[in-house]
Amino acid sequence: MHGRDEPPPAPDASSRTEAPGRTVVVGAGPIGRSVAALRALEGIPVDLVRRSGDGPDLPGVTVHRFDVGDGDRLAELAEGARTIVNCASPPYHRWPQEWPGLTDALVRAAERSGAALVNLSNLYAYGPTDGPMRPDQPLAPTSPKAAARAQSWTTMLDAHQSGRIRAAEVRASDFVGPDTQSHLGDRVVPAILAGRAAQVVGDPDAPHAWCYREDVARTLLAVADRDDAFGRAWHAPVSATCSTREAISELAEIAGVPPVPIRPAPRWLLTLLGLVDRNVRELRPVLYQFERPFLVDDAETRERLGLTATPWRQVLDTTVAAYRTAA
Repeated sequence: MHGRDEPPPAPDASSRTEAPGRTVVVGAGPIGRSVAALRALEGIPVDLVRRSGDGPDLPGVTVHRFDVGDGDRLAELAEGARTIVNCASPPYHRWPQEWPGLTDALVRAAERSGAALVNLSNLYAYGPTDGPMRPDQPLAPTSPKAAARAQSWTTMLDAHQSGRIRAAEVRASDFVGPDTQSHLGDRVVPAILAGRAAQVVGDPDAPHAWCYREDVARTLLAVADRDDAFGRAWHAPVSATCSTREAISELAEIAGVPPVPIRPAPRWLLTLLGLVDRNVRELRPVLYQFERPFLVDDAETRERLGLTATPWRQVLDTTVAAYRTAA
């Protein structure tokens, strides 16, 4: 079952859209860079905060290098800005230890500067579900990482409800697209292009929701610009709901290469690899996402924000082309 490519519905007539203002983007990963580039194309000044490294060198984007856990410095930068869009995340194995401090810094910066806060998150906090996840369903985390994400949003929402800040959250399923550390990104596409076996986790035939990185960025900005979008969570639109096996087969077809073998990594192997690779070790508590259907309800985003996902074929074409160019 693939994504719906129907034209977007008209925005809710009762909504009010605020003129975009200077935007502070925290985090320079794939989504943060996309948010900065999209906003700069609108002619809106962007300040991009990253912990280290260079660039990106984009017209209209000023890069600042400091630890995003420094809430006072972030507040100074955000003074006079319309929105803080957080796309940063601590190292995967340090979520329980570092998310509380990052959350406090973001809330403090939003409160001191008066900028609204839009946070990028994932779907861990829902825990295992039997049907499509909805943005209004109760959070039920079942692992320390999921609990860290749930507590982060609870802290932001409490600050919003008490009138200290305006906050919203955009939650996305696994990313698809160039330069993404995902199950259909750097871990798989280069192997397909080289004709090698693609190693995957979980059940390769379980239906799974996939989000294009540019659609995630567009959702963050759409929420940032709607004064009626705060105080709640939204789901990034889903480009396709299909199995990992189906997605890999389509990628191979688009790349013009023979079908590649798919090798699911058994749990015992992940346990063994976890002894030497902490990221693999940290993956085990959330393997349910790939061992059973992982479905997302994005209807409110489509209907109320007027956003639709990029067509699946276009997503895969863009992904293959980008990896080919990089290779």
